[in-house]
Amino acid sequence: MADSTTAYPVQPGIWLQAGISTEQEAHFHVYGPVGISLSRGVAEFAPGGLLSTGTYYNVFNYGKWKRICGNIPLELQLKGSGRFQLTVFQADRHKSWHKLVSEVVTLDGLYRHPVVVDEDTPDESLLFFDLMALQDGELEDFAWATTAKPVRTPDLMLSVTTFKRETEVEDTISRFREFLADSAIKEHISMTVVDNGNSLNVEDGGGVEIIANENLGGAGGFTRGLLRAREIGATHCLFMDDDASIQTEALSRTWWLLAYARDSRTAVAGAMINASHRWQIWENGAEFDLGCKPRYHGLDLRSRDAVFDMEYETTIPAPEDLYAGWWFFAFPLDKVEHLPFPFFVRGDDVSFSLVNDFDIVSLPGVASVQENFTDKASPMTWYLDFRSHLVHHLSLPEKQRSWIELQQMVLSFYQRNVMRFHYDTLSAINLAFEDVLRGPKFFDKHADMARRRSDLKALTKQEAWKPVVERPEELHGEKSRLARALLLASLNGHLLPMGKEADADLTLSSPFRDDYHKVYGAKQITYLNGDQSSAYVVRRSQKKFWRETARLVRNTMRLRATYEENLRLWRDGYDQLTSDAYWTEKLNLNPSRLMK
Repeated sequence: MADSTTAYPVQPGIWLQAGISTEQEAHFHVYGPVGISLSRGVAEFAPGGLLSTGTYYNVFNYGKWKRICGNIPLELQLKGSGRFQLTVFQADRHKSWHKLVSEVVTLDGLYRHPVVVDEDTPDESLLFFDLMALQDGELEDFAWATTAKPVRTPDLMLSVTTFKRETEVEDTISRFREFLADSAIKEHISMTVVDNGNSLNVEDGGGVEIIANENLGGAGGFTRGLLRAREIGATHCLFMDDDASIQTEALSRTWWLLAYARDSRTAVAGAMINASHRWQIWENGAEFDLGCKPRYHGLDLRSRDAVFDMEYETTIPAPEDLYAGWWFFAFPLDKVEHLPFPFFVRGDDVSFSLVNDFDIVSLPGVASVQENFTDKASPMTWYLDFRSHLVHHLSLPEKQRSWIELQQMVLSFYQRNVMRFHYDTLSAINLAFEDVLRGPKFFDKHADMARRRSDLKALTKQEAWKPVVERPEELHGEKSRLARALLLASLNGHLLPMGKEADADLTLSSPFRDDYHKVYGAKQITYLNGDQSSAYVVRRSQKKFWRETARLVRNTMRLRATYEENLRLWRDGYDQLTSDAYWTEKLNLNPSRLMK
């Protein structure tokens, strides 16, 4: 048992890390003679140098901790050497900031300073510290800590699903084992890698085990991991992508919040950061209603004001339609009533969050760096997205919408692609529509997606990436307001005579790939990928337009005629295909070994 002077580092500092994020302004704001060593993970100061932690990776969201964990005593721990001016700020929303600590301190190893926050502090309250050198010095590490004892000791199992990404997952395993070797929570955290490709050559041990699995996609792989977590007696499971581009201190922050959370439903969702611009949020949680709506998309992590506003706003309880992406999602196993639905990939994380009783929260610095979804988009991903969107609304009672309301979603998918001449994608959307109308048994029969992957590859003709031989100049469709209105009404010329001389050949880079407002008046569009090494070309085609439009209308009318029947069919089917019995049989497991 720890004595009363023991302090638990509930939020360890996060330093710049090569290969993950070296965006200094997202980690620290520095002024004057301060240097950050990337290799050593320390800050070196000359007199007058100042380092501030009012940043995305290192601000402490006191209000969020207070709401979730109650009033707990706090202290700031600093490890280093030298003489400094230490200032701890309390930044409350809509109020002037004030200083909780303003002292000259001498660091010689570990230094602990209590931080007393008024019990009447508003919920929207952040803490950070500034450290200004009065002589040459060094900051080796820091943490926000508490002497309060945890209310539980989570046993957290990381579940990583991989398919033939040997290099990435081996790097993830290596980073995890390095983290575990020096971690204070190493007895209560482990990793299971579910190998859907049966291609890993990694030995069990060092806190990691490998399980070979049939390739039933992310849904099957993560379900296998969840069932394994139950089998070993874990209390919590963390779904994480195989490249796991996270700062490993995010694991510690997650574990400690789960240890202190008063509500056993607490779950932690990691943000996603754009790998092309590692200062930019892709999403920090998302909401689902007739579409997936990422929160804080595009937010600049280098901006203190933007980061603080995001943290203030995410302190309140999450909206009911919030869901968490499986690049990083830690949740309590005893609150899982429905296992993932066999979508293969895309959409399984949405329904899993919505249908199970979790209280989902985000934390500063708990994030994964990922390739953005725009570069990943293809007829395959649009197929998967559309069918999962439709299934959510048919299968989940809380997401039931009228047939008329569902047409808004269908029209959104249609418009975003017809305007950009993505006929391959429109064909994939129609195929997805038809597959949903085939009912839940189709998803069971095709859980491995083998046939559909082949079908989608065959239909992807124009939208297949090819190497760029000569990089074209980027050109957008700039039109007057009147011309834009006419082109929108005519679906970018599809309902007008073709062959007009005014129609343009346009070229768009990756950030504008999904923006149909940039292609008004086009007859041909060249799309470039993120690094502009590959491209594909699409052309306006009346024949393909009418073929896929008529097909979509037919599918929509079929859904209208059978809407009530589909609601009953999908609700019954969803319950069946997310049950323990279904997945135990599907994964060829021995039910007597699995504990719920």
